[in-house]
Amino acid sequence: MKITITQFITLDGVTQGPGATDEDTSNGFLAGGWLVPHMDEQFIRQASRWLDLADGLLLGRRTYEAFARDWPAITDPDDPFTVRMNGLPKYVVSSSLTETDLAWQPATLLVDDPIGAIRDLRTDSDRELQVHGSATLASSLLEAGVVDTLRLVVAPTLLGSGRTLFGRNGVGTGFRLAEHHATTGGLMILEYEAVGPPAVADYAGASAVTR
Repeated sequence: MKITITQFITLDGVTQGPGATDEDTSNGFLAGGWLVPHMDEQFIRQASRWLDLADGLLLGRRTYEAFARDWPAITDPDDPFTVRMNGLPKYVVSSSLTETDLAWQPATLLVDDPIGAIRDLRTDSDRELQVHGSATLASSLLEAGVVDTLRLVVAPTLLGSGRTLFGRNGVGTGFRLAEHHATTGGLMILEYEAVGPPAVADYAGASAVTR
């Protein structure tokens, strides 16, 4: 499976609490729910297409516990995500959990050498092991160089505070823009493929750029 990160993110890089005011109030964060005003049918269709590619979910402890609490409780028969989210295998990276939630299975804890275990799960298959939320885990995966695809859903919002994805990993990665479009609700959908170390060059003038 390819390792794919999907993150909802503000213009200033915040990933915390996109879906509800009380989703994640850790460290006094009170600006949750910032993605919801910009969600529209285009976004839902795109998110559903991405989930179609998943053969499993890769989650950090905080996101896993929130998902295990919320997804089994969704009973709307028209919800396009619930059956798949509840049925997919879950791989949980945690140093503190000793067992997974019996209400949200199948789930496997990755405790000892989780990066090594994730490398073992990573294959050349077109199917995906998808990271949703889990910014701390996502940052660690970027630093370890095991991320194949990075998907960002960028909301036209500046928050000024909150947990971020970037700036915590100490190793750079270069990406190629594979897909981009804007939704009518104002979200930018950006999909990047990892290509190795970041490319660098010295600017030699406009004529050199336009050749």
